[in-house]
Amino acid sequence: MGDHEMDRITRKAYAKINLGLDVIRRRPDGYHEVKMIMQSVGIYDRLTFQRADWEGIRISLDHAELPCDQNNLIYKAAQLIMDAYGIKSGVEITLNKNIPIAAGMAGGSTDAAAVFHGLNELFGLGMSLQDMKEMGVKIGADVPYCIMGGTALSEGIGEILTPLSDPPDAHLLIAKPDINVSTKFVYENLHADTLTDHPDIDGMVKALNEGNLKGITDRMGNVLETVTVKEYPIIDRIKKEMLSGGAENALMSGSGPTVFGIYKEKKAAEKCCEAIREQGLAGQIFVTEFVKNGNKTEVQEG
Repeated sequence: MGDHEMDRITRKAYAKINLGLDVIRRRPDGYHEVKMIMQSVGIYDRLTFQRADWEGIRISLDHAELPCDQNNLIYKAAQLIMDAYGIKSGVEITLNKNIPIAAGMAGGSTDAAAVFHGLNELFGLGMSLQDMKEMGVKIGADVPYCIMGGTALSEGIGEILTPLSDPPDAHLLIAKPDINVSTKFVYENLHADTLTDHPDIDGMVKALNEGNLKGITDRMGNVLETVTVKEYPIIDRIKKEMLSGGAENALMSGSGPTVFGIYKEKKAAEKCCEAIREQGLAGQIFVTEFVKNGNKTEVQEG
């Protein structure tokens, strides 16, 4: 291992949106079989990993409100890795949180994914992406995707991943209204067998491969909206605001309540951002873009 090994590593943990989300069926074990397109976006948490002289895992947060379950995903990931590799020294993990919580943007999963990358480097474990993904699925269904990042087709319960071509450049407006939505509630109230309207995920894969932005935006759809929008009409109001403000299309991400719009012009996204803010429709709102290649080419930053 040598003395030159790094004692401190910082990683960005990118949020995701779903460009398309379909639920194929509910399995006998209660899990839902999904078919969705995952995409990294430029909102990220920052995690710093530092070796410690004491044993165990210590997590410090800059965010008072963080529920312990998010906290736990970081802890669980670190514990899993340290047990698997018999790491006896301690680690301190500092989290700077920017991704909205309970928002349908995989904030907890992406933090857990960053733990795999961070500890792999900090302790020189030599884990491959495949090794990390196989361990990551034990923490949560979105974790393997977050370990990989970029653009991907996600199938099964989320563990079957196919990397896809990056989408063409575009601007994103991402708005999270001040409501918290339970993923569990949404899936429990989804009647997968009665869904009549399924997004054309295969067509979207083709459009991504062709670099056809309109082909992508025309096919945006999320079957979970059938549950969440009924419960929280504000989601629909934000979508309409984005569409009337020039978005190519707008959609709820994951189980919500975050809504994103895709724009060709940054000015239009910024103007729409102001309008949504002025109307008090969303507490957290970002103008950002797609992150190409996600974690595959992530470089160390200090």
